[in-house]
Amino acid sequence: MAGNSQRRNRRTSNKKGAQVGSGGKRRRGLEGKGPTPPAEARKGHKKNRIAGAQARAATRKPPQRRGGKGTSEMVVGRNPVVEALREGVPAKTLYVQQFIDNDERVRELLQLAADRGGINLMEAPRAELDRMTNGLNHQGVVLQVPPYEYAHPEDLAAVAYDNGEEPLIVALDGVTDPRNLGAVVRSVTAFGGHGVVVPERRAAGMTAGAWKTSAGTAARTPVARATNLTRALEGYQKAGLTVVGLAADGETEVGDIAALDGPVVIVVGSEGKGLSRLVGETCDILARIPMPGGAESLNAGVATGVVLYEAARRRA
Repeated sequence: MAGNSQRRNRRTSNKKGAQVGSGGKRRRGLEGKGPTPPAEARKGHKKNRIAGAQARAATRKPPQRRGGKGTSEMVVGRNPVVEALREGVPAKTLYVQQFIDNDERVRELLQLAADRGGINLMEAPRAELDRMTNGLNHQGVVLQVPPYEYAHPEDLAAVAYDNGEEPLIVALDGVTDPRNLGAVVRSVTAFGGHGVVVPERRAAGMTAGAWKTSAGTAARTPVARATNLTRALEGYQKAGLTVVGLAADGETEVGDIAALDGPVVIVVGSEGKGLSRLVGETCDILARIPMPGGAESLNAGVATGVVLYEAARRRA
């Protein structure tokens, strides 16, 4: 009896309990997941980032030029005025001295002003022109250039995203020559960039000289002015842009930077001093331009053109 009881207990203890089914989960897990979603719907894809930015832009107010205005300036002398009018420098009023000798240059600048339209023509006595120009040799003609209306740094990236493009922006750190600024604006336009950022202080602004060097491209490529360049770069980083600084001792060559085909800010310093310490520390990548010829540095305009060409080549 004892043996029979032990056998029954063993059979009872070895008896399997109720089986819990998978509810069809295993079968569903083996089923196909359907077609691959489009690039715009795949998280992390370049087109997904652009689509997300466009969606955010739809709920945002249209970008406004909120970077403040520069100061009015005067272009004096017959040749400088003719060159300014030829190159499309914005002009408000052309002052011409009373009883001026009507030579070939004067006739040309009057014709250029008439062809441009929207430029007021004023006659003024020599004494008045002397006062306006603080005694400079104006040769009887003075062109008044209105203050430049700067964009805000945030607007440059916003406009790029609104157009379905990855932002390509150039920031200048300590570049004080307006001709270099004009050359950079020209390169940004040529290679499909979205604008230039300059600091508010101790930096070149959009003067008549910068306009002339830009060869008219400043009318199409916005220049933004930042109260603090470091903070502006940090704002770009928060918006998903990579900040690439050019430095002679950069750890990476420009041709090896994969970030150039995405949203990027290229920071260029002055030819003599390079990037300032704080700006250099803010950059995500410090890159160098290889120069087999042995030159120590390139000016801002040339260096910018080299990097923008590489970025444009990658984006083509």
